[in-house]
Amino acid sequence: MSLTTRIEQDYIAAYKAKDALRLGVLRLLKTAAKNLQVELMRPVTDDELAGVIQKQAKQRQDSIEQFTAANRLDLAGKEAAELAILKDYLPEPLSEEELKTAVEEAVARLGVTNMSGMGKVIQSVMGDYKGRVDGKAVSAAVKARLS
Repeated sequence: MSLTTRIEQDYIAAYKAKDALRLGVLRLLKTAAKNLQVELMRPVTDDELAGVIQKQAKQRQDSIEQFTAANRLDLAGKEAAELAILKDYLPEPLSEEELKTAVEEAVARLGVTNMSGMGKVIQSVMGDYKGRVDGKAVSAAVKARLS
């Protein structure tokens, strides 16, 4: 089942269950997907939709940090609940061991031996595991491997 179909079905289920929080998050996702579809002038792929979901999740994470810093724990809790819903639709992230293995494979494949090739390795890992890795984590793993 495609991600778009799953979101649509879960939206209907949340509507019937009167789950306002889940309904609101899914409504925003549907709107973001529709906007991307209009922008691209073609149907959205699952990878593109996963990118939209990741962007939404990152926004929620930033909001949680800001609300916590401002001592607005009520709003931070709401954002955390929304983030948990969004994570249901993201692919399973790589573990640290899997990330290290991916970096090792990319370094070996590209023949990189020093920090000047760091960008190539990061780009390779990010491309191979699109949507499953965080750029900061990849950067840190590559730095650790090449230094």
